Amino acid sequence: MKLLILGLNYAPEPVGIGPYTTGLAEVLVARGHEVSVVAGKPYYPQWRHYEGQPPGRTEGIEHGVRIVRVPHYVPARPTGPKRIAHHLSFAKAARGPAMRAARERPDLVFAVAPSLLSVPVAARAAKAAGAPLWLHVQDFEVEAGLATGLLGGGAGRVAGLVERRILGMADVVSTMSPQMRAKLIAKGVLEDRAVELRNWCDPRFDFAKADAGEYRREWDIGDRHVALYSGNIANKQGLDTVIDAARQLAHRDDIVFVIAGEGPNRAALEALAKGLGNVLFRDLQPAERMADFLSLASVHLLPQIVGAADLVLPSKLTNMLASGRPVVATAAPGTGLYAEVEGCGVSTPPGEAAALADAVAQLIDDRELRKGLGNEARKRAGERWSRDSIIAEFAARAEALIAGPRPSNGV
Repeated sequence: MKLLILGLNYAPEPVGIGPYTTGLAEVLVARGHEVSVVAGKPYYPQWRHYEGQPPGRTEGIEHGVRIVRVPHYVPARPTGPKRIAHHLSFAKAARGPAMRAARERPDLVFAVAPSLLSVPVAARAAKAAGAPLWLHVQDFEVEAGLATGLLGGGAGRVAGLVERRILGMADVVSTMSPQMRAKLIAKGVLEDRAVELRNWCDPRFDFAKADAGEYRREWDIGDRHVALYSGNIANKQGLDTVIDAARQLAHRDDIVFVIAGEGPNRAALEALAKGLGNVLFRDLQPAERMADFLSLASVHLLPQIVGAADLVLPSKLTNMLASGRPVVATAAPGTGLYAEVEGCGVSTPPGEAAALADAVAQLIDDRELRKGLGNEARKRAGERWSRDSIIAEFAARAEALIAGPRPSNGV
């Protein structure tokens, strides 16, 4: 196959959507397919352009993938209107490179949302190439904006109409969990055109050989149990609940909360934790140390605000499970996140710090329960989150789509 991928986020971004778009492109190339990518300049999760990036548009070959990176606006404080400007700027910058790539007649155009506002560019490129368009939804941007207060009621209604229209541009629409797929269908995508395409565990991380001892020495953690959060620090994570839980467990000198990440809310979160001796803030850790770092945890923390558990299935969950440690999530029964964690961790109600603190303490105090849930987490990672099987299934579906008649998803 010859594929054109249009996605805002790409390597070297270490977390979020970028590693999965990158992994998809590079594995497909390794399997003999030809892949071109139009992506933004790296900025996530710090929400600022990476140092050392050349200005303007750049082109090159990276691990066999032909990639064009385009400049775009990155707000330091990503409010609702500024996020819209951010996504529109990428769509505008990506249009020229996408249309040039369409002249090479790709067999399939694959668009990643976010950024939903760049999908019309991908649709135009697909039409010019005579190719089907596959849209992959990593995050329901409109509903996430409403849940976090970035979009108001009137703006949210308009955004919902725009979202529905954009979903209708694609021949196939995929997303990461059964619950998110059901949401696509509720938005009007026909059932046989809505498919599940999961993220995966990073195969570079060798947890069998992981050793967190160096981290314990570097950060003076000693033999304390670690409740670990690693990833983006923004509105929908609800990390203030983690700080409140840490405050309730401040009397436990055997527990430390480690929050490693970047994002627009980090400074406010650090201010909230001021005076707490059982909370450590650290930067995101490099990929080559990730197995050791994630193995530092006695329990992993996966907080989400109320209403966010079916808007996105956090990609960080995959490697949490693979590390063989139980997860404490904040998710209500019936949500996708709750279903993924059930049997390999504990879910507590979003926003309830006391319940989160109790769950952390319970797992740390009950070694056999912690070990049993951790073993199930590792097993589940292999069964549900294998990169090779997920990408092989995608390739098979893509080849069938290319070979068959152009579908209409009915939106």
